[in-house]
Amino acid sequence: MEKADVAERREVPEADAWRAVPDGARLPTPVYGPRNGSVFSGMRHAAMRLRGAAAARQAGVAALAEERAHGHFFLFVPVFLGAGAAFWFAVASDPPLLAILLSASLAFWPAWRLRHREDWVALVAAAAFLVPAGMLLAALESARLGTVILDAPVTTEIHGRVLSRESDERGAIRYRIALDATRDPVLKRQPAVVTLLARSRHAPIPIGGGITGRARLGPPSGPALSGLNDFAFDAYFAGTGAVGYFYRAPGTAAVADPGLADRIRQEIATWRNNLTEHIRGRIGGDAGAIAAALVTAEQRAIGVETVEALRQAGLAHVLAISGLNMVLAAGTFLVGARVVMALIPGFSERYPAKKIAAAGALVMVTLYILVSGGAISAVRSWIMICVMLVAVLFGRSAISLRNVALSAILILVATPSAVTNPGFQMSYAATLGLVAGYAAWRERPVRREDGGGRLKLFGGALGRFFGGLMLSSLIGGFSTLIYSIGHFHRIPAYGLAGNLLAMPVISAVVMPFGLVAVLLMPLGLDAVPFAIMGKGIEWMIALSTWVANWKGEIVTGRIAPAAFLLVGLGGGLVCILRTRLRHAGTLLVGLGLAIACWPAGRDAPEALVSEDGRLVAILHGETVATNRARPPDFIYAQWRRALRLGDLAKPDIRRSAGLTIEDAGEPSGATGDRKRPRRKADRQKARDAMAAAFTAAREGDNFVCEAKAFCAAVSPSGWRIVTLDDVAFLGTACDAADLVVVPFALRLEVCRSGARLVTARHLRRTGALEIRPDPEGASGALSGADITPAVESLNRPWSRHRTYDWRTGTFDLPKDQL
Repeated sequence: MEKADVAERREVPEADAWRAVPDGARLPTPVYGPRNGSVFSGMRHAAMRLRGAAAARQAGVAALAEERAHGHFFLFVPVFLGAGAAFWFAVASDPPLLAILLSASLAFWPAWRLRHREDWVALVAAAAFLVPAGMLLAALESARLGTVILDAPVTTEIHGRVLSRESDERGAIRYRIALDATRDPVLKRQPAVVTLLARSRHAPIPIGGGITGRARLGPPSGPALSGLNDFAFDAYFAGTGAVGYFYRAPGTAAVADPGLADRIRQEIATWRNNLTEHIRGRIGGDAGAIAAALVTAEQRAIGVETVEALRQAGLAHVLAISGLNMVLAAGTFLVGARVVMALIPGFSERYPAKKIAAAGALVMVTLYILVSGGAISAVRSWIMICVMLVAVLFGRSAISLRNVALSAILILVATPSAVTNPGFQMSYAATLGLVAGYAAWRERPVRREDGGGRLKLFGGALGRFFGGLMLSSLIGGFSTLIYSIGHFHRIPAYGLAGNLLAMPVISAVVMPFGLVAVLLMPLGLDAVPFAIMGKGIEWMIALSTWVANWKGEIVTGRIAPAAFLLVGLGGGLVCILRTRLRHAGTLLVGLGLAIACWPAGRDAPEALVSEDGRLVAILHGETVATNRARPPDFIYAQWRRALRLGDLAKPDIRRSAGLTIEDAGEPSGATGDRKRPRRKADRQKARDAMAAAFTAAREGDNFVCEAKAFCAAVSPSGWRIVTLDDVAFLGTACDAADLVVVPFALRLEVCRSGARLVTARHLRRTGALEIRPDPEGASGALSGADITPAVESLNRPWSRHRTYDWRTGTFDLPKDQL
């Protein structure tokens, strides 16, 4: 028996040998050595970690393969192209074109060979080629346009041809003019296209006609603060070289006949202008202006109060020709055409009514884009609608992320600068979110719903309509939220309520009857549809005004660029991907939100100086003091939202007598300075008045001004700041102040007293200024302050005009900036 037991134990596998023991025998007590046990335990843990890593790697590979199977790698093509274009626009100087070409050439062959792989290597290879390709497209667009931007403000006589015109609610007309010549003086760097406002009453000059008049021209303004929108950048890529106004009503002039392409543009612009005026004639007031904006995108005639009410109610997107307008117009035409064809006996059985309606809708939206001005949102919507309608013609799926990506690729190839446009970003963010949300809703588990009437609030058609409206409003609002914060620094708190209240009116009344009216215009039967459209717009204005009165606007202030990029990129990944890889986007969104909510690393500025030097602000905690009783809203509104400024403290205006005396001496002809004062300051009286102003300003935390002379203020750090309206007080200001701001182009670079002098010549190179105390807190003196210019680089095509010297005809890049 013992031999049998021994033999049986020998046959037992070694791993289970401890189970085979003789009957009645006691199990030996195991004794584990600490060293060997820890080694075996570590080995087991290491093996488990390796197996877990291998499993995770296999899961990642499988997820990438699934994304590739669904064709989602194609969706990254516009992402990489846009990233390359955005990088080219963001750098401080133009990257070498040869280096970009070389990088794209070297990366093309690997990207082409690896395009069918189903792992991350294919994405990396595609990015290595598409990012420099996007940079190359941006460089080519900039070189192709070559817009000449005026270097400095000037008054001259202009002569040119009207390209387009728009009227505002007060009757002023804004002309877009192709300049032919200037005189008195003749401009050395003459812009090709300018935009001029004519406030004087006059008969509108027809589009294509010649125009002449005395005008004040100036370069487009730069950013109001560092990181805000650069209007000179927008003007450069819009082809606008100068903006300004006529001193009096412009006159007509003879011009040469335009070429074929210009004649086509002229006819389209004339058609658009006539349509706008016709709609405003049919529908009066702001309702007529909004109706015209919905058709031709001309918004200048809409009242400021109405625009602000729509913005606070979250309905500002209605004014832009975007996906909403295109879809409603195309959908109304598609459904209406199919209904008409269905009413014809036997037509739908013999002919493909759906495809015929789609072809008609394709023609209609093409005409729509021609009269709408060609904004980025309109072009994007037109491309997407065209792709969808063509898909209907060929029996393919109309709504897909590939259509969104295809339209983005076409826009980025044609105009790479669109990637920096807030309209482009918000339009594609909303579309991407809505299409991804539609796909998720379509693939949801379907359950049976209880029967109910069509008007049943839950489960019926009415409930589905309002549920879809609320869901689409939520998705669109959240998709564009980060862009509203990043670009406009505010969000409408009651935007969802505004959309739920107004969108049914827009969808069921405004757009359908607007389309019917436009189609009936050639027959002269558009009066009734336009009247119904106008009544619907009046309801929309009333609802938006009601919601705006809730005072729900949230001012967010500037956020860190890293937070903006992370949230935008993460949100895009969540919408593009469909496997567990989308949670990488969720992590990026969370990280971006954490950075956005983290306290700012830099203190708020104590002083702000506008680009033209005419507006200066001092920040005192919750209040802000300015040297203007009514600061320009264009600048101050941007400051208020970006820095979350508090209440405005208006200046104390004084009118002391005898501050100036007549200058009996002859002015020197050597300098030729047109800003040379004709009056001289009474030194003693000016010194006493300025000292009294500083004392009062220190006590009242506001500016104290002598009318048409100077304004004085004291910052929280004790800086004495003077702004001048009359350079006769320059010497007194330099002796008494730490900072002197002069909105005139002086030859003087510094004050002899050591005070910092900021003139229009300095601000021309730096743009607006933010002045903060010494970040290390070592000194409260202005000499150690941190000064942040709004214009970060002068070596880009849209900012190089700031360095042009008209005397020498050359560009003089400064070695350092203020």
